[in-house]
Amino acid sequence: MSSHNLLRKQVLAEVRKKKLIFLTFVILSFIYLSISLVFGDMGLFRYLELNRTKVNLEKQIDEINAQNEQLRTQLKLLKEDPFYREKLAREEYGLSRPNEYIFQYDN
Repeated sequence: MSSHNLLRKQVLAEVRKKKLIFLTFVILSFIYLSISLVFGDMGLFRYLELNRTKVNLEKQIDEINAQNEQLRTQLKLLKEDPFYREKLAREEYGLSRPNEYIFQYDN
């Protein structure tokens, strides 16, 4: 019987060793996957960084679209509205009509 108990103890030790190796492998795999998901090229931190970049770019696109709309409006006014052209010529460029005097005062 003692050889039977010894054999049984050896089998149980081998089973425990295999379970420990398997558990160690599973834990290490889980740690590796967790680190990859958080810090990897397609991980959480990279995702958050790309999301911030996307938000900033969308904000810049909105600002540029607003500027484009203002420019389109000004261009349309320049083409179609003679009073706007005259106002712009007078205010921005200091132009005047022939035989018209412009008085400028220093504040």
